[in-house]
Amino acid sequence: MTTETASGPIEGYIQVDPQVTVDDGVAVIECQSVYYRQLNEAVRKAFADGLKTVRLLNVNGQRYLGTGIKGKDLTIEVHGTPGQDMAMLMDGPTLEVFGNAQDGVGNTMNAGTVIVHGSAGDVLGYGMRGGKVFIKGDVGYRVGIHMKAYEDLRPIMVCGGKARDFFGEYMAGGLLVLLGMDSQLDGPLVGGYVGTGMHGGEIYLRGVVESWQVGKECGIFTATVEEMEALRPVLAEFCTATGFDLDTVMSEPFTKLVPISHRPYGKMYTYL
Repeated sequence: MTTETASGPIEGYIQVDPQVTVDDGVAVIECQSVYYRQLNEAVRKAFADGLKTVRLLNVNGQRYLGTGIKGKDLTIEVHGTPGQDMAMLMDGPTLEVFGNAQDGVGNTMNAGTVIVHGSAGDVLGYGMRGGKVFIKGDVGYRVGIHMKAYEDLRPIMVCGGKARDFFGEYMAGGLLVLLGMDSQLDGPLVGGYVGTGMHGGEIYLRGVVESWQVGKECGIFTATVEEMEALRPVLAEFCTATGFDLDTVMSEPFTKLVPISHRPYGKMYTYL
């Protein structure tokens, strides 16, 4: 049996209906060989039926988990490795991954909390407008790209490991933190082009960053005692969620990056 999509069938893909059971008020869904559309429909149905927690077992690359779901009292547990754009446009739930995650976590996310007990891929938090994303391990390229504050919403992302290039690229608002403490990567805390095009928000790096690594749009400062005290509640929440020790996290100086202009490319435009 083949799975139908808008463009036709996917040859050789066997469609398996999700196996859903309810255990003490928790919807438990077996995800092995389940196509992502059927899986996401099963998650939405469980919440529509009044359940507050959905536990996904044997997740293996299914995309869009948690996408567009609203509700502050809802929880999604992901056991396995979810696919791209997890928690995209999510507005309120808590989504916790017991494993690694792929690209696009928190894409244009509005509210809620994402916790990944592993590493994650590229373009995390793309256009993120609110909520929190906590990644215990390493992250890839263009993490925090286009993060933006929106009205009273302030997106927050904390990464416990190291990051590749373009960390905080075109950042327009919010808070982005990199600790470099739970890493499987060789090399420096972060790659090059950090904060390139940045015109809002704040980036905190646990340790030292060289000027050549940072975009010319950023000012580089050592975080003050007052700034670290303001950051402490965020780090405390991250530590509680991921198992880090707060005192150890706070024991090293942090570098703070902020934009030096709110219109870094203003002179490149021609006005008629």
